[in-house]
Amino acid sequence: MNVPTSYCDRDAQSEIGPFAATVALADVIAALSYALDITEGQPEGHSTKSCLIAMRIAQEIGLSASDRSALFYGTLLKDAGCSSNAAKVCSLFDADDHKIKQSFKLQDLTRKADAFGYLVRNVATDRSPVIRVAKLAALIAQPGAGKDMIQTRCSRGAEIATKLGFTQATAEAVRALDEHFDGSGEPSNLRGDQIPLLGRIVCLAQTVEVYFTTFGRVAALDVAQQRSGTWFDPELVQALWSFQSDQDFWSQLDRSDARSAIAAFEPTEQRMYVDEDRLDAIAEGFADVIDAKSPWTCRHSFGVAEATVGILKQFGYSDEHARFWRRAALLHDIGKLGVSNRILDKPGKLSEAEFSQMRRHVDHTRRILRIVPCFRNFADVAAAHHEKLDGSGYSLGLSDAQLSREAKAMCVADIFDALAAKRPYRQRQMGLDEVFEIMGKEAGPKICPIAYEALRLHVDMV
Repeated sequence: MNVPTSYCDRDAQSEIGPFAATVALADVIAALSYALDITEGQPEGHSTKSCLIAMRIAQEIGLSASDRSALFYGTLLKDAGCSSNAAKVCSLFDADDHKIKQSFKLQDLTRKADAFGYLVRNVATDRSPVIRVAKLAALIAQPGAGKDMIQTRCSRGAEIATKLGFTQATAEAVRALDEHFDGSGEPSNLRGDQIPLLGRIVCLAQTVEVYFTTFGRVAALDVAQQRSGTWFDPELVQALWSFQSDQDFWSQLDRSDARSAIAAFEPTEQRMYVDEDRLDAIAEGFADVIDAKSPWTCRHSFGVAEATVGILKQFGYSDEHARFWRRAALLHDIGKLGVSNRILDKPGKLSEAEFSQMRRHVDHTRRILRIVPCFRNFADVAAAHHEKLDGSGYSLGLSDAQLSREAKAMCVADIFDALAAKRPYRQRQMGLDEVFEIMGKEAGPKICPIAYEALRLHVDMV
């Protein structure tokens, strides 16, 4: 393939820095935790504010620096497994998984009356009465479904924390965050000191944050006191109440973005910085979170990354540059964490309103990646994977001259992987000849013909 000089010229390639290991790991994880917040149906900043509460409690009880470091990252990553049960939640409730999860954190479902009321209010809310009753009966007939979903979420979250290179203590904090002090929690019904201390702190901190953000400080402190000895370790509740009059702290928590405040709570002697290998691990770990959102995209992010790198290598990109853009490809769909599985997994054609929500995933991608140090330089490219040369793509309607070569490559890679995989609206898997025939018709008017040919060369070489 004769690739035009402009595609090979190193000086013409987009800025890829910084690679330097001067960026704090906390800044990267705190920013990415916003993606976990929207997956869990929470306002962006829920995890960072939970982290502030957890770290202040840790400070009050005199936790060691190593334990505070493990708690710090455990709280930021507490919802890393939340995408893994999204499809199941959506299917069981026949409702928007985000809304189900959002209201879940405001309930005490250990009380049977509250649990039944929660189901009645949330099951199949937009269906007919007959369908709602049938769905409710089916859900009640599966008493173990909730435990299974929490087990999946907690185990998967712990695995992600380990994959990202964090300690066993961090992983166990994530695994135990839904256990309750009296043994009524999930998934293992641990009680008292059987629950890792860090898990007990995270459980309290996340509940206090949700009630604080929804109802205010008094309500948050009250719910902690009401559930002391049942949900929460009484000594930790006492530690929480010890700073209930600290107006400066609660004012910090009341800000829309608390990321800047958490740096002061990370143990200085335990502070970590990113390097190239850590950035790769973070991108891969969050790609796992993204792909777990829907059973139809179980390896999509990795497939797009492989195809993107293959195209760029055909363009003559160095290993260093290809490595950078692989991270962008791994994270290109991070915004889909903010889209309901009712839309992602719908077997039929999307309505205009549903497609409008689907289109918003690229805006979520752009916004989230722009706040992540080391990833912000590729945010716009990652978010451009549905743009088309003729301006007919979304969400910005960019055209040929406005799209970088990396964006064009990623668009081709995304289409290739989507066509080659099964989808809810097309369960059969296409052969490569059929895939390339379909793509070939769009090469030129809609997708970059040079990137398309580079992909074909890459596939032939694999």
